[in-house]
Amino acid sequence: MSVSYMTHPLIRHKITLLRKENTSTNEFRKLVEEIAMLMGYEALSDLETKDITVKTPIEESVQPVISGKKLAVVPILRAGLGMVNGILALVPSARVGHIGLYRDPKTHEPHEYYCKLPDPIDQRQIVVVDPMLATGGSAIAAVDFIKKHGGQKIKFMSIIAAPEGVDALMKAHPDIQLYVGCLDRELNENAYICPGLGDAGDRIFRHKIIYFPHSKSLSKNAQAFSVSHKCKCSSVKSVSGLGCAKQDKVFQITYLSE
Repeated sequence: MSVSYMTHPLIRHKITLLRKENTSTNEFRKLVEEIAMLMGYEALSDLETKDITVKTPIEESVQPVISGKKLAVVPILRAGLGMVNGILALVPSARVGHIGLYRDPKTHEPHEYYCKLPDPIDQRQIVVVDPMLATGGSAIAAVDFIKKHGGQKIKFMSIIAAPEGVDALMKAHPDIQLYVGCLDRELNENAYICPGLGDAGDRIFRHKIIYFPHSKSLSKNAQAFSVSHKCKCSSVKSVSGLGCAKQDKVFQITYLSE
């Protein structure tokens, strides 16, 4: 359908703060949520409404409310989780689904390990959220999964995108609406957006998890495995139970048997 690039000064200002390497984890999370809310205000401007009668302290009046099935917000795990509350602040009654994808560290191709969508998905306006649109592989795969489950009305929101990702997504799914906070210059040889902001998931959750599909796994489809990540002990509470071992202030997530 279309690509919309955000030009609002507040969005651009907050994205600049998001990029800074010394932005704290707490501030980074708040900024992601705030940007998602500001972008959501624009992306949801065409929601369908219906008139109802309400009684004010003065008189009865006919006023509009959002109509149809509840909105579905679908984050691409894990970084997309950081944008969910921003949308829910606008539409608290929205239903939330999840799509779990990991990117192969060598080929950069996406692989699915989890997909759970609100039912009936075919009757809902769907907003897929992921802070970064790099190669477009994960975004394309996520929309593929949604369409296979019957989803039709799809919007995709990304805070920062590379031209390569935008082109790939719109070529694969020209029928969706894409909302981009800022279009960056290019991808580097490691498929990171430049100038970008680094790895959004790492900065939101303060640890790195890479999923491998063909080994002993946490679930039926994925193996959590982490590269060594220098951080304080308290910063990896969210990965407790994944087999952490403390060695010289370096945490390493090891293979787990089922």
